[in-house]
Amino acid sequence: MATPSSLPLCERIQRKNTIQRAIDVIILFLLFSLLVYRLHFLNNHGLTWLLAFLCESWFTFTWILVMSNKWNPVEYKTYPDNLLQRVTELPSVDMFVTTADPVLEPPIITINTVLSLLAIDYPPQKLACYVSDDGCSPLTYYSLSEASKFARLWVPFCKKYNIQVRAPFRYFADDSLTFSDSSWEFHQEWKMMKVEYEQLCHKIEDAVQKSMPCDFTGEFAEFLNVDSKNHPAIIKVMCENKEGLADGLPHLVYVSREKQLKHPHHYKAGAMNVLTRVSGLMSNAPYMLNVDCDMFVNNPKVVLHAMSLLLGSKSEKESAYVQFPQMFYNGLKDDPYGNQLVVVFEYMMHGMSGLQGPPYGGTGCFHRRKIIYGLYPDDVESINGKLVENKLLEFGSSKELIKSAAHALEGNTDPPNYLQESIEAAHQVANCGYEHSSGWGTKLGWRYGSTTEDVLTGLTIHKKGWKSIYCTPDPPAFLGCAPSGGPAAMTQQKRWATGLLEILMSKNCPIFATLFEKLQFRQCLAYLWLFSWGIRSVPELCYAALPMYCIITNSSFLPKVDEPVFWILVALYVIYSLYTLFEYLRTGQSIRAWWNNQRMARITTMTAWFFGFLSVVLKLLGISETVFEVTKKDQSSDSTNDNDAGRFTFDESPVFVPGITIFLLHLTALIVSLLKLQPLAHDGHGSGLGEVLCSVWLLLCFWPFLKGLFRKGKHGIPISTICKSAALAIVFLHLCRRTTMG
Repeated sequence: MATPSSLPLCERIQRKNTIQRAIDVIILFLLFSLLVYRLHFLNNHGLTWLLAFLCESWFTFTWILVMSNKWNPVEYKTYPDNLLQRVTELPSVDMFVTTADPVLEPPIITINTVLSLLAIDYPPQKLACYVSDDGCSPLTYYSLSEASKFARLWVPFCKKYNIQVRAPFRYFADDSLTFSDSSWEFHQEWKMMKVEYEQLCHKIEDAVQKSMPCDFTGEFAEFLNVDSKNHPAIIKVMCENKEGLADGLPHLVYVSREKQLKHPHHYKAGAMNVLTRVSGLMSNAPYMLNVDCDMFVNNPKVVLHAMSLLLGSKSEKESAYVQFPQMFYNGLKDDPYGNQLVVVFEYMMHGMSGLQGPPYGGTGCFHRRKIIYGLYPDDVESINGKLVENKLLEFGSSKELIKSAAHALEGNTDPPNYLQESIEAAHQVANCGYEHSSGWGTKLGWRYGSTTEDVLTGLTIHKKGWKSIYCTPDPPAFLGCAPSGGPAAMTQQKRWATGLLEILMSKNCPIFATLFEKLQFRQCLAYLWLFSWGIRSVPELCYAALPMYCIITNSSFLPKVDEPVFWILVALYVIYSLYTLFEYLRTGQSIRAWWNNQRMARITTMTAWFFGFLSVVLKLLGISETVFEVTKKDQSSDSTNDNDAGRFTFDESPVFVPGITIFLLHLTALIVSLLKLQPLAHDGHGSGLGEVLCSVWLLLCFWPFLKGLFRKGKHGIPISTICKSAALAIVFLHLCRRTTMG
């Protein structure tokens, strides 16, 4: 009979993927065959042939990166029930929630996330929740204050009846979740709880509609005449479990760091570092969880799953952090905007788990505090007073923070006595000037220098030699809001492409980390695949321009149907399409979802990613700085009944201009081909079936833009955007005409 000490906490499982490997190799062989053909006939063709060769070389390189990433997929199985038998005292966890704009991120979303965190299945005296309000909004604080009162009813109700979904807006919206217990007592408490939640929502809605959400007296006095971009630090302990009661509530702390107009704030990374310092003073838990304000807890045992991996690893080097996938509750049917990333998480993240581990995704991640404090793997076994003393010089001028950091680095987890005792010191470390002459953002904490501070922080951890773990429990650990419209989806994708390319073009480039630090070679390739999203827009735009250029000028960049190599292209397209379709069907997606993602991959790459690429180029040239853009959050839990659900939406953002231009040009090219308005072919190398099929396929990909030309409102393309695109199309056609005449 197994003793508690011998029970496994986690298991590493190597996935079998022989068939996928074989198909990957076949596709790579076809790509190389095409490149060899291009090289062999390069001298017989013009510039279009050379451009096609360069673009196809990039596509081949990208496929090699994908192959390397997916070659050794690994998944982890956790046993949280064993954890409770093996560990007599569970470690403390500090939970961070970040919000920045009460309009784009409505407070009702934030409080549902906070309530779900307060109600998780973990000893409440071991938990502390810190909410960072970077907008310094009295509305957000008021909502949290009311939510903390509701939590005193909600948390005991969830634990008494073992409620699985602990975000109240989701729980009460789904009838299948609510009546799992048929007892009279449960029904009475359920009705009472629903009434209380509805009253909470009404209070917040009324506050949103008022210009003054509360009377600025008492605890709200600090918010009087506050400017969201210029204000002192505001830190308030909203709930404190002073007695350490097992049936009490976790600590709840509101944090709004100081801001000054001329001081750099480093966006989310700066807010996370303030939370790290404040929590280090108040609770100093050895583990930290951070979630975005819209990512509520969907699996109440999520902390136990994470601890099974963090405590069950043979060495701390194997589990610097545990990353859970980003999944969504409000995703539209068939993923019309291609932003749910189900297949990416399923294959690419499990593939990276077979290397050094997944990148840090910015939400749903458990970190070891001492690693965030800059500890190296070699320091774990040989930590001594001198080492700690040298590191402590980087923590800033707060003696209290230095003392707490020393405890954390040495593995001493004794927290301070009371949170309120640390308020004064917490204000000091939340001030704008605290980070001067310290290592915050460079050697400690969340790293500065990119709008994707999460991935940069994860890369910094990996290049020190740490590994990470990807955990996919059932049910999913966290669920969040997927962008629900074209502009929101494009904003998110542009920010990702910008931030990732910033890292690639900086001293943090993974190539340097492989050459001079401890980043493994194949992990470097995985990061290169991720960081090159912005660059991919250039060859894709170029390749998309080739068919329409060749049709209009009656030239060619593809082999003719009667040439054997033409069937290499056909085989490549068919095999790749069927392969990706299989991946979608295997993960429970529909054929329509597969097509939507294929279509959106082209749209996103040539629009949002292209503008991300331009942003980084302008930054490198010193013309402008990149800007962190908050994605609008929408809590609507079910959009399937909305007649407009899935219909592409537009605004006046220039990000849509390239897509409309491409559509107009391909439409023009097909009309030219249909009406036979092309000039005579040069040396018999005129356009053929291949160019026409490519143009038709791209028109299908950009079909939402055709609909947008004839619709009005948010589903129609603004006239100003159409005019800009038409002007660019006319310029391109003029250049084609001049080329033909030449």
